[in-house]
Amino acid sequence: MQRKLITAAAILATAGLINVASAAVPESDDPIIIVQNNWTSQLVLSNVVGNVLESMGYTVEYTPSDSQLQFTAIANGDMHFQVEAWEGSMKTAFENAVEEGMIDAGTHDAVTREEWWYPSYMNDMCPGLPDWKALDACAEKFATAETAPKGRFVGPPADWGKHYAERIEALEMNFTAINVGQAATLWAELQAAYDRKEPVVLFNWTPNYIEAVFEGQFVDFPQPEPACFEDPAWGPNSNAVGDCGATHAGWLKKAAWSGMADKFPAAWGVIQKINFNNAQIASASSLVDVEGMSPEEAAVKWIEDNADVVASWQ
Repeated sequence: MQRKLITAAAILATAGLINVASAAVPESDDPIIIVQNNWTSQLVLSNVVGNVLESMGYTVEYTPSDSQLQFTAIANGDMHFQVEAWEGSMKTAFENAVEEGMIDAGTHDAVTREEWWYPSYMNDMCPGLPDWKALDACAEKFATAETAPKGRFVGPPADWGKHYAERIEALEMNFTAINVGQAATLWAELQAAYDRKEPVVLFNWTPNYIEAVFEGQFVDFPQPEPACFEDPAWGPNSNAVGDCGATHAGWLKKAAWSGMADKFPAAWGVIQKINFNNAQIASASSLVDVEGMSPEEAAVKWIEDNADVVASWQ
């Protein structure tokens, strides 16, 4: 923690990345409350933003939150900023909160996808992959004592808002969704199966460090359209809605309290300019999940490696 508090400020100051006027006189002594969620890149990049704001003279607090309820809290002013809002899992909650007064603080350059994913060695075990029908045809190969004779899909933490049990039902798949408690469990499941070249299909997303460490592919489900969720006649199952996959090119947004511009104008100016691409987000998670740093340490390292990016926010 000491390295975070001292080194991050020193890096920013030495590189000339601090707005001196803002650093000397923050507009308010009240803390800026940054939301933290339970996946790696969000934790690292939240600390990156917090380091920058602290270097400008602001007091920053970090508050953990459920990935769906956070947007109502931001709309109400109980929390102030979220750096990673994902279309695939947060679109509805995000858009509802905007209607309630939360600010859409801009879209990152990063293009996202959140979907079922499998290691490439599964292509030989299940001919026809990545098509979802080919996956379903060999569902028994993914069965465990907990799910047999159905295959097991290793799903994300329940609070991420992914409703894979409903998709499985809508597509009449021979799978059971088993949600894990935290992202680290996903990667532990993947590593264990990967080492033994055993069948596994699990929730994954991009940008993420996984794509640089494990060879694998997303499962191709029917491309989503609004009618998928409204009209049973759309899609493979004429008796159900939700019989489609996730978008292949989702947005990644920032969310902010509507009072930011008035109460913390210099900070608001920085927040509007913050912009991450896929490689930058993947590198943030890699510092923790591959190199073993804490999110706080990784934020300092990320600032060191991306000083030009941070400078562009000023």
